[in-house]
Amino acid sequence: MIKVKNLYHSYSNDDKYAVNDVSFEIAKGEIFGFLGPSGAGKSTTQNILTGLLQLQKGDVEVAGYDVKHIKNKMFNKIGMSFEQSNVYSKMSGLENLEFYGKLFDVKTRDPMELIRMVGLDGKEHIKAGKYSKGMKHRLTFARSMINNPEIWFLDEPTTGLDPAIASNIKDIIKEENKKGVTVFLTTHNMYIADELCDRVAFIVDGKIRLIDSPKELKLKYGEKLVEVEYLRNGTLVKESFSTVVEEEKDRLIEVIKRNDLQTMHSKEATLEEIFIKVTGRGLV
Repeated sequence: MIKVKNLYHSYSNDDKYAVNDVSFEIAKGEIFGFLGPSGAGKSTTQNILTGLLQLQKGDVEVAGYDVKHIKNKMFNKIGMSFEQSNVYSKMSGLENLEFYGKLFDVKTRDPMELIRMVGLDGKEHIKAGKYSKGMKHRLTFARSMINNPEIWFLDEPTTGLDPAIASNIKDIIKEENKKGVTVFLTTHNMYIADELCDRVAFIVDGKIRLIDSPKELKLKYGEKLVEVEYLRNGTLVKESFSTVVEEEKDRLIEVIKRNDLQTMHSKEATLEEIFIKVTGRGLV
């Protein structure tokens, strides 16, 4: 569904590249996470793929279309939810969706269905300019689905949302993906990426450092640990033990045998910990 080969982009038209020799492919029905800190090149790549930025160098194909020669038909097949909401403030939420739906020449979804999906029912006739930041974000998210996109570009889809609404948004993404929708997710939130993505790419300073599934990354880079809390001479002690190093396995067995165990649970590395380990960079 998406093919990117040797992609470069410079905002200063020199060799200072915001995106530097980026290559990847995304299969139909895949949720692909593009992960990195602010300024890493995530949004630049996404904007090139969606036609918001002109392709300077490289080969990019989206939904079967070469973005060097973008055709309007391509936009019938893609949906885009921006991190920064760009709704029409003088229109109501419902009017925003109705107007946007008229821009496509394919069958579109019922605006009220989308309003209900994102929890804005009862507020559909309020002008979007009076919406809170989170409500605008949900309206932008709903709008991105109106043309039944085959490829869905999501930029920080849960940013600024309370946990219950964020959970609902993630459930919607999962349901749409089950229908065969391909998802390109840009985020610095490793938890949502871990939960949703089939594969992730780590991008730093415009370059992709690696691409793999969250599971494989944890197996390759994560430590297998068991955390134990136990009482020793009346004092609560907390320790972590490797489950692959023989000496620590033996030590764990001794602790279990000789002490009053309070809690014990396994621990695996988070994507954020792996990202820092692989790239040497944080996500800020």
